[in-house]
Amino acid sequence: MTLSFRTRFAPSPTGYLHLGHVASALHAQQMACGGAYHVRIEDCDQMRCRPLFSVALEEDLRWLGLWPQGAVRRQSEHKHEYHAVLAQLRERGLLYPCRCTRAEIRAASGGRYAPDGSVYYAGSCRGRCYDAAGDSVVWRLDMQRALDVVQEEPGWWEYGRGRIMGQAAAFGDVVLARRDTGVSYHLCVTHDDALLGINRVTRGMDMFAVTSVHRVLQVLMGWPEPEYAHHALIMETDGRKLSKRDGAMGVRVLRAEGWSAEAVLAHPHVRCVLGDNVRVSFGRCARD
Repeated sequence: MTLSFRTRFAPSPTGYLHLGHVASALHAQQMACGGAYHVRIEDCDQMRCRPLFSVALEEDLRWLGLWPQGAVRRQSEHKHEYHAVLAQLRERGLLYPCRCTRAEIRAASGGRYAPDGSVYYAGSCRGRCYDAAGDSVVWRLDMQRALDVVQEEPGWWEYGRGRIMGQAAAFGDVVLARRDTGVSYHLCVTHDDALLGINRVTRGMDMFAVTSVHRVLQVLMGWPEPEYAHHALIMETDGRKLSKRDGAMGVRVLRAEGWSAEAVLAHPHVRCVLGDNVRVSFGRCARD
């Protein structure tokens, strides 16, 4: 029996769509195995996200046949939901305010880094008592206390690899509410995946390590455990991940050069990510 899944493609409108996004969207559609494929716009960062890019993103996805028929969730319209989760975690004593600057965090880290490459936070503000009002603080998850509550180091099931051991403790006390947006990626994506019933989370390998953190939040909040399917990334010749700054790989540039939607979907860079055993046709992708 073939199982179907609920998956999502979740871009941030901070630039124009590029081939890395195309590969990620196709991967999400493919991994649904005939089930539900959703699009979620992660636009909580109002300083970097622009309406212009949001409109362009939808236009390009529609042109490619990768825009879903159902409703599209925009995170900026649901901040009150994320704040409600933060309030619950505060009431349980799992969050604390932090005023450390980046320079202070780096100095206190002793050169230690989390598994995702970010600077490890040594917990300098943990246990301090001061007024947390205003916009000068971030809110951090007390990771050790959280792990004590869940009574384990949660792992996850990775498509094609099996059970992966978690390493959330190695991340230290991660930020769940930033100064500028009042929320964080970790909080928003885990909440939304649970709300939408996403049972197979698809995204790039650059997000593989932070799955450990997301699993802790899912257990703390009683949210279901999804399966994960991380895909390879399109890399530049110098080893950097393809970014929105790389205009030559932009969908809009390829459209202007006369590429068809079907040709973009079958671009060698996209096929490199999805693998040779993937059959791509206009607006859909399936395994041979």
